[in-house]
Amino acid sequence: MPDTGNRSLAGIYRRQSTLIIVMLVASLGLFLAGLFRPFTVVTKLWIFENDVSVCAGLITLMKEKEFFLFAILLVFTVIFPFVKMISLLALWLKRGLGRQQVTRLYGFVANLGKWSMLDVFVVAILVLLLRSGSAASIKIADGLYFFCASVMLTQFASQWTGRIARRHVETGK
Repeated sequence: MPDTGNRSLAGIYRRQSTLIIVMLVASLGLFLAGLFRPFTVVTKLWIFENDVSVCAGLITLMKEKEFFLFAILLVFTVIFPFVKMISLLALWLKRGLGRQQVTRLYGFVANLGKWSMLDVFVVAILVLLLRSGSAASIKIADGLYFFCASVMLTQFASQWTGRIARRHVETGK
């Protein structure tokens, strides 16, 4: 069994780590862009246009005193994905993680990923509600694409990290 000493997973698995870290950093940038760029452009009565971003939506929910919806969107659309990306980066970059710590941290990330899929459901319901009004039309904007690209990159990096973490725990290689 090789001596991994006080090295991080990135130091032990150099070939894979660069690509995974780039994926996670890109995912974080796309995520932030997806939060602040317009998700949709809503046109009402063919005259009034309104750009809707996640951030603007959260602010609107707070102003309208829709605290339950605000909390759900904040937790599952902003906090969970952000914590997942930061946790994956920590898993790769933190030095001296033992096998048990790697297992626990990746288990945390995997469980967090399951819960963060709720945001996709919420966005789908929002689009359905906006589409149901005959006087309004909705067009997808770049923020949605950034957000989706972030989710996909994070998922790829998470799956790849999971395989490496399992191999690291089982074989020490």
